[in-house]
Amino acid sequence: MNRYFFLIFNFVLIVASGSVISPVTTAAEREHESADRPPPNIVFFFTDDQTTSTLGCYGNPVVQTPNIDALARRGVRFENAFVSQAICWVSRTTILSGLTGRTYGTPGNHELAKPEAVETLYSDLLREEGYRTGYFGKWHAKMPKGYRPDEHFDEFEAIGRNPYYKRQPDGSLRHETELIVDRGIDFLQRHDKSKPFALNMWFNACHAEDGDRRPGIGHFPWPRSEDAGVADSLYETATIDPPRLDDPAIFESLPSFLKTTINRERYFWRWNTKQKYETNMRAYYRMVSGIDANIGRFMAELEKAGLADNTIIVYSADNGYYMGNRGLAGKWSHFDDALRVPLIIADPRLSQAQRGKVSDALALNLDLPATFLDWADAEVPARYQGRSLSPIVQNERVPDDWRTETFHEHFAVRNRIPAFEGIRSKQFKYARYIDHQNTEFLHDLQSDPDERTNLADDPKYAETLAMMRAKTDEQVAELGGPLEPLEGNFSASTEPHPVASAAVAGRAGKDGFVQVFNGKNLNGWEGDPKYWSVEDGALTGVTDGSLKMNRFITWTPTTIRNFDLRVKVKVTAGGNSGIQYRGTSRPDLGLDVVTGYQCDVVANTPQYNGMLYEEKGRRILSHTGEKVIVDTDGSCWVVGTMPVKEFEPDQWHDYRVLVQGNHHQHWIDGHPTADLIDLDPNGRVLEGVLAVQVHVGPAMKIQYKDFQIKHLPDDLPLLKPDDHPIPADAYGVRPQAKLPKDWKPPVYGER
Repeated sequence: MNRYFFLIFNFVLIVASGSVISPVTTAAEREHESADRPPPNIVFFFTDDQTTSTLGCYGNPVVQTPNIDALARRGVRFENAFVSQAICWVSRTTILSGLTGRTYGTPGNHELAKPEAVETLYSDLLREEGYRTGYFGKWHAKMPKGYRPDEHFDEFEAIGRNPYYKRQPDGSLRHETELIVDRGIDFLQRHDKSKPFALNMWFNACHAEDGDRRPGIGHFPWPRSEDAGVADSLYETATIDPPRLDDPAIFESLPSFLKTTINRERYFWRWNTKQKYETNMRAYYRMVSGIDANIGRFMAELEKAGLADNTIIVYSADNGYYMGNRGLAGKWSHFDDALRVPLIIADPRLSQAQRGKVSDALALNLDLPATFLDWADAEVPARYQGRSLSPIVQNERVPDDWRTETFHEHFAVRNRIPAFEGIRSKQFKYARYIDHQNTEFLHDLQSDPDERTNLADDPKYAETLAMMRAKTDEQVAELGGPLEPLEGNFSASTEPHPVASAAVAGRAGKDGFVQVFNGKNLNGWEGDPKYWSVEDGALTGVTDGSLKMNRFITWTPTTIRNFDLRVKVKVTAGGNSGIQYRGTSRPDLGLDVVTGYQCDVVANTPQYNGMLYEEKGRRILSHTGEKVIVDTDGSCWVVGTMPVKEFEPDQWHDYRVLVQGNHHQHWIDGHPTADLIDLDPNGRVLEGVLAVQVHVGPAMKIQYKDFQIKHLPDDLPLLKPDDHPIPADAYGVRPQAKLPKDWKPPVYGER
């Protein structure tokens, strides 16, 4: 498209001068190298769901990000970089189009971009200037029907998650982060050095795998290959501090519509217990380090190609992330946890004095496309609502006319995420939730940087409130006008304090039970299809007798804590399986391996069928027919017995597992097989995943159907030693080991 025609075409979208969205960059503001220097190459690393607190260069003392930190040391790091709207697709479309969601969105369906708003992306304008453009990674932009993103780049490949690990032709698994950088390196190696390039590598990491809520490798999968992966043990011994803003009073101070939204629902997916929080934080950090390692891999290739001295590197994220702060997860609302993002620009042309600079200028994701075009010495379209960051990067002083305020909004998924709009300055932040009676927030960011106090009802701030309200009205009018009222009722995602945190994964039937297996496919389950399938409406595991390690399939929608589980089980003669519960994923042993409590399913050995075992842990806790108390030191004592019955193989039997606090009970066909109280505070686990297994040994088939679970309240009390004394004549559970012929169990009173 002719540049002058393009400017005329977009004139209607010019933003009025003096608005919060700063005026476009003028030619006089651009300070480039001499005309004989070739235009710089541009590499844009873009992450998902990452706040500044998860990078070493922003002050995190635990996470290891040496390559990103090196970019900050030789570039400019922005302390106050924000997104205009904290959700993936709006933030990404804003960068592609140079417009806020309010402006680019279709009236009545603002999440969908108008055709004229995305007809020409910044990549198209770079191509007009002779740039070769590449895009690899997460797309997730809601474009008009028939839109072809590949037409806007010289090379384009959308690489998503679901799953993160992609099966390669040689059978190996490769993480999406690695694949994206693989494509970037290939793009680089094939590049004609006679022309500049602009390469976008937009990661899915560090976004959680939302459909897989197994803490750790399930929810936050990290790169694991040898050439650019992260050790599974990384951060395993690191001290993980609790969320900085985890005081329950902070959550309780929120209005009810913020306490029941997706932010709170997903808190129970990933942060609601100390163990889950620490497991997921370690996994998240491994994802970050995986990105960092792959950036290092790309930078080495850039140096090898001799292009590093004229390539500008940009690192940022599409939105912030709560990380458990305020009792919330995700992003989406008006607090800085959601809006603030990392932004690092490493320009090799910088003077030594400018390298390592930290800027406090208010920067927006809106500024990035204007900045890219400015570096290419291209005209910045009049419609763009951001301005080039180049003057801030190149000069010691922020331009005198730089913005002092930013506009923020949220309108995506309005039926479940509260919509807001508002203004942020360096001192004050104003927000109003437009579908919730225009509930207002006003924070003094200087005296209350954590935004804990809402001053909207404080008479002392009435004048400030009125001013910020008026400025918001002005911006709304300039950017596209008010949103249409929400049609229908707002749907709460969860209770503020669910009776059972696991209940956020699905709706229970009238009897309180949730179906764990649909009888049709493996949706909601993760395991190796080599061993697991659906046969005759049953979850079916098959082995040929050659297994060297037990193989598992895990239920992914939620972890389980206190529950009543019912399932029909059929196993062939000689078969051995188990129902794993409150389990822990062990990627160090295998991506599908789970350890933890287990109700054994053993066809031919009555004293094992229905017993309580702990995989890769304390092992046999209770043989079938034993009532056991595990003392505070982890020793198991038989305090009573029950009759042992045999159950025919190749027949369906009803298994039941009831776990309430630290009290475990198992039944087969209504007959009790295990009854155990776990008083060991160091050995027991109170929450984990649900899985089933096929066992090493002879060839077998194990089938599960009518699989259902009732989630019981999280806060069921733990049984205490004083209330359950161990009798003096209690004897020790026979351990799983080769014992002397004259072995006799220890007696509790004779220790």
